[in-house]
Amino acid sequence: MAQDSVALSCDYQFWMQKLSVWDQASTLETQQDTCLHLAQFQEFLRKMYEALKEMDSNTVIERFPTIGQLLAKACWNPFILAYDESQKILIWCLCCLINKEPQNSGQSKLNSWIQGVLSHILSALRFDKEVALFTQGLGYAPIDYYPGLLKNMVLSLASELRENHLSGFNTQRRMAPERVASLSRVCVPLITLTDVDPLVEALLICHGREPQEILQPEFFEAVNEAILLKKISLPMSAVVCLWLRHLPSLEKAMLHLFEKLISGERNCLRRIECFIKDSSLPQAACHPAIFRIVDEMFRCALLETDGAPEIIATIQVFTQCFVEALEKESKQLRFALKTYFPYTSPSLAMVLLQDPQDIPRGHWLQTLKHISELLREAVEDQTHGSRGGPFESWFLFIHFGGWAEMVAEQLLMSAAEPPTALLWLLAFYYGPRDGRQQRAQTMMAYVMATCRHGDLQPCGQRRSPVPTEVARDETLPAHSPAKRRPFFPKVI
Repeated sequence: MAQDSVALSCDYQFWMQKLSVWDQASTLETQQDTCLHLAQFQEFLRKMYEALKEMDSNTVIERFPTIGQLLAKACWNPFILAYDESQKILIWCLCCLINKEPQNSGQSKLNSWIQGVLSHILSALRFDKEVALFTQGLGYAPIDYYPGLLKNMVLSLASELRENHLSGFNTQRRMAPERVASLSRVCVPLITLTDVDPLVEALLICHGREPQEILQPEFFEAVNEAILLKKISLPMSAVVCLWLRHLPSLEKAMLHLFEKLISGERNCLRRIECFIKDSSLPQAACHPAIFRIVDEMFRCALLETDGAPEIIATIQVFTQCFVEALEKESKQLRFALKTYFPYTSPSLAMVLLQDPQDIPRGHWLQTLKHISELLREAVEDQTHGSRGGPFESWFLFIHFGGWAEMVAEQLLMSAAEPPTALLWLLAFYYGPRDGRQQRAQTMMAYVMATCRHGDLQPCGQRRSPVPTEVARDETLPAHSPAKRRPFFPKVI
């Protein structure tokens, strides 16, 4: 409690100084500063009210001798009083100062002063008679006038911003950058108002010709926070613009997704899919720049967790949702595959992008052999020091979990000696860091182990790719996937 008291006193001094500056609210700078700090000031007022309601009026004056000046400055500031939440909290605070039974003339004067301030607040809320008569003549009820005025003003500003976006280098028709920046500041405390959505969208989509970003970081942060908490709903085009123009917002959206996946109960694939689709990240990732950043964050999470199965499952589900979004957006790719996967072969990415279930069953083995050849060429036949590497090929391969499942199924169905191409895929799957010789030993160990344990069945079916008995066999090489914890687990 003592720490809270000290913190409140420090905040009190800070806002007292701010209000003294805002007292000259006629300048553009003070107006913008008021709008920018309004949400923080309201939070201070709430804390102030919680403290005041626990004190009697005498204690309040002793503890905060200038409380009257602070509340008066706030009540006479039109930018503060225009917001209904501010009005309500100010009235609560003023009521805490009233002496129910004044004992002297000083307390009586204080009561009279408070009544005058309350009268000022209430009169500010009342309609001007001339305005009321004018709006009634137009067919508006007084209660409908202000919302209608706000809506028309927002639509007008949004239309002006759209023209500004389309005007190109016609400087006579363009809105001044300072005005655009000012609009973004004013919108910060109003982000969650539904009527302001068109203006927020127009600000996000409108790109100026200035070398630096003109919209305020506070605006981007407020919009992103409202989107993540589902307080506003914007078109995907506006969300994409937000994440392209403000990288911290995209990073926060990814971290928000990770937090939901981690903080919840054990997630099944369906639950992971719901979280991912709800995040809007797969749809936004249709833009290559966003996909690359999201994919890079997945890469970091994968390396930090040493190939945790939950991360691999999330990558695979995200890729599936991303491919679906890509197909819905356009039947033909708007961007070349190289822009999404710059470190791997475009032909390999094209094959893996196919849905395995769309390929006739009789062509599965042929397709898997083709994938194995492409991967083997990229991993083992690459020039030393090339930009890609085994990890890049493996990282691409794990995006598409359906192919890994198909490898396991084909090995289960193999009646004769398993095809070398599939064994190589399995060895690469479990040992992406292994060299060519190590991987060959792993493939041989797998064949010998399955034959020794009589795992091959006459019908051509196996119980599992690596039997549980083999997993406990101490005669296997140390690098065998059955002996060590794999770099990444089986596809979930």
